[in-house]
Amino acid sequence: METLERFLTEHNFLVNLEPEFVKQIVGCASNVHFSAGDFICREGRDADKFYFIREGKVALDIHMPQRGPVTIMTLNSDQVLGWSWLFPPYRWQFNAQAKTDVAAIAVDGSCLRAKCINDRLFGYEILKRFSQILADRLQSTRLQLMDVYSANG
Repeated sequence: METLERFLTEHNFLVNLEPEFVKQIVGCASNVHFSAGDFICREGRDADKFYFIREGKVALDIHMPQRGPVTIMTLNSDQVLGWSWLFPPYRWQFNAQAKTDVAAIAVDGSCLRAKCINDRLFGYEILKRFSQILADRLQSTRLQLMDVYSANG
């Protein structure tokens, strides 16, 4: 637990988070490892976790009809994988595949949602931080689309 708490306290996503809030996350967390090529999550399946990537690279892709999987982003160390655990119907919106060996901290979504409901200030902090991830990734996708369509125009 001490190692998880130290790592999470230093993670970009949790910078300046109250120490008691970090402890709440640690109570739902565990270390996990994935080998290169492993699928961490699959689009449409139950989203019951999210991950703090400690080491490694994870490709996010979506299935495109008549094209197959299309990588939309690659996540690296010190990034967060997954937001689908937070919003009903709690289904992954993409596939995530380890491109290298990955060490991560998995956080149980049901456990953390319950803690967010029981402590609304904590829940608000978590929601603000995940909203920023969504906004950043939406902007990144927007820029990718601009590149794709300006190159074809």
